[in-house]
Amino acid sequence: MATALSDLYRRYIDCLNNQDWDNLAYYVDTEVAYNGEVVGLDAYRQAREREFREIPDLHFEVSILVSDHNTVASRLKFDISPSGEFLGLPVNGKRVSFSENVFYEYKNDKIVRVWSVLDKTAIETQLFLR
Repeated sequence: MATALSDLYRRYIDCLNNQDWDNLAYYVDTEVAYNGEVVGLDAYRQAREREFREIPDLHFEVSILVSDHNTVASRLKFDISPSGEFLGLPVNGKRVSFSENVFYEYKNDKIVRVWSVLDKTAIETQLFLR
């Protein structure tokens, strides 16, 4: 089953990268929680859509993926140029590279909980040491 869950997760990442918002509900539960707060599918979708608007070259790249029967742990790599502020930092179109460590809990083949930690220090270092 772990292989099937990792395949399902990769299809979810493809859904994000293709901005296939109409099919997001296939992967994400209607009562999804993000970092401990129940946000629901609509707010989760709106947040992802906003990310793509604010980061025109956004692409989720899976660099590490581990899964068991109901959990996925993933390290995502990003090399992006956000317009304006990003995470409260004045990125303003500069290219930054960083990783996100994210854990997903699945129930009935849908994401019900997401815990995410971004490497903000890596972004700060690139912005302020250039």
